[in-house]
Amino acid sequence: MNDSDKQSPSEQRKGTGFWNVVQSVGAAMIGVQSRKNRERDFTEGKPIHFIVGGLIGTAVFMLIVWLIVQYLLATS
Repeated sequence: MNDSDKQSPSEQRKGTGFWNVVQSVGAAMIGVQSRKNRERDFTEGKPIHFIVGGLIGTAVFMLIVWLIVQYLLATS
């Protein structure tokens, strides 16, 4: 029995790639994720990649909103 036989199905996932995670997180944030991509994410993706991507995406979104507010306050 080799190491791959001992791993659970979630540990055997190969991942979806950086740009696919970015696309999936962005689409999920605005609610337009396609069924095909969602199924790919659940079958091939690693949960930690989407968790980290979601946290980074949320932080970037909050930073952009903060920068816009600061700009509007400075120009008013």
